[in-house]
Amino acid sequence: MKRLFLTSSVNFVASDIAKKLNLNKGNKLVFITTASEYKARDLSWQDEDRNSLVQAGFDVFDYTIIGKKQKQLKEDLRGADYIYVSGGNTFYLLEKAQESGFIKIIRDLILKMGKIYIGTSAGSIIAGPDTYPAFRLDEVSKAPKIKGYKGFCLVDFTVLPHWGSDGFKDLYLNKRLNHAYNANNQLILLTDNQYIEVKDDWYRICEVR
Repeated sequence: MKRLFLTSSVNFVASDIAKKLNLNKGNKLVFITTASEYKARDLSWQDEDRNSLVQAGFDVFDYTIIGKKQKQLKEDLRGADYIYVSGGNTFYLLEKAQESGFIKIIRDLILKMGKIYIGTSAGSIIAGPDTYPAFRLDEVSKAPKIKGYKGFCLVDFTVLPHWGSDGFKDLYLNKRLNHAYNANNQLILLTDNQYIEVKDDWYRICEVR
């Protein structure tokens, strides 16, 4: 069964996701940090996300796909129970996924091997069929070698995260919505207190208060 949890900020919803999973049967979670590796900056939000997963009961280890090839990715990741793709720049993440062959590996892990995918922000956007709706939300200039905007195609919709967040208000109202409205995609606006639970072709939006 295909199973995903797509979040805006996992820090707010990790414990709720953990309640829906039987962690006693395995809780090894690979925390893919690639989307935030394009420059040195304040990553306190990523520390909060990581800590929330640890506190929820996951056995977390960090990992980057940069510099890896498909064979190594397959060997390194097949032992994980959960594949967590962190936030950052969606297009930088996609560029590195294209370069490393990660797209095929992640599809095999989720769709063939039954691993569970958890994404936050960029990690949720890229799970869909098209990252282009995030064009004015993230800087595509950080990915000069990107080859198209096709995502992982694990779901048939595109998540637009952090809806309602003060830090993203200007981006949405002055840039993002106008761009996304003209894109040919099924879009889901997701607040930081919400996440999308996916089981095969079924999904629902869950809210944590």
